[in-house]
Amino acid sequence: MPILDELGTLPDADVVRLAQQGRELAFRELVRRYERPVFSLVYRMVRDRETAEDLAQDSFIKVLNHIDRYSPEFKFSSWLFKIANNVAIDHLRRRRVETISMDGSPHAATASEVEATSLELQSEQESALDEIEAKELGSAIERAIASLRPEYRACIMLRHVEGRSYEEIATTLDLPLGTVKTYIHRARHELRRALEPTRE
Repeated sequence: MPILDELGTLPDADVVRLAQQGRELAFRELVRRYERPVFSLVYRMVRDRETAEDLAQDSFIKVLNHIDRYSPEFKFSSWLFKIANNVAIDHLRRRRVETISMDGSPHAATASEVEATSLELQSEQESALDEIEAKELGSAIERAIASLRPEYRACIMLRHVEGRSYEEIATTLDLPLGTVKTYIHRARHELRRALEPTRE
């Protein structure tokens, strides 16, 4: 069994294979690699740090319980993000939180939270938001994203924060490719409308 330092040099597929064999260190390595991206994804969905920590933990528990179902034909990160996204959306639906008030949404309070929730616009040519000064309007963008339907929010975050392709988003969210494109188009329209006052 490779020691933890050696595991760090292996590709995801090899580490997952060891985790599927019941190797605890291998699963710990997967958590080490993805705990921050998973927390970041979930936090942007639920907008509460404590809740996001709990849901991220729940996501990894689900991964551990179902690691034998993972198929190597898919990227491990896509499979993992699909689980985390479903956990977050299930939470929002249970709480019947379809939107969060633009005025009342919680804000990142610490340096680590600011870093974890900062929005990075990945595509200058494609994004209709590329003229926005991200540093000055970061908080406004985050509040606007928080106001989106959970499904739109997930698509926008995977596209513009994680830099995922449309095909990867479709796989991660288990949605038809056309639906992903529609959600992103509608989300961008809502974001432009929400951000319009800040651009005057």
